[in-house]
Amino acid sequence: MTNKFEQISFKPGFMKHNNGLLFRKVSDNEFEFKTIINENHLNRAGITHGGYIASIIDAGSGTGAHRVSDNKICVTISLDIKFIAATKLGDEILGYVNIQKVTKSLVFLICDLKCNEKIIASASGVWKKTKKKLV
Repeated sequence: MTNKFEQISFKPGFMKHNNGLLFRKVSDNEFEFKTIINENHLNRAGITHGGYIASIIDAGSGTGAHRVSDNKICVTISLDIKFIAATKLGDEILGYVNIQKVTKSLVFLICDLKCNEKIIASASGVWKKTKKKLV
């Protein structure tokens, strides 16, 4: 199942302020997201700031956790990120989320970020399901 990318950052907040994140479902346990690097995302060295990389992994992966949790709000418990390569202005970053396990209260997943078909970051994380649903 391949769907079109949709903007998930439509409410005011950090991700919308940073040009948002496009997201789509690939299968019941796989999701993709993407963004394009602009000047606001760069550090003093002229490459994408690690904090921005962490933010898009958290937002994209968290959306995947939310989608497999009957639309319940999910909060990040842990996120382990390995920064592998740099990106620069104008680069498109693609994120690939794979849900590993869903329990009554937790979602376990892995996420890889790629640019030009090369892995730039890899992460694993755990999200806690809350009782609240997004409206």
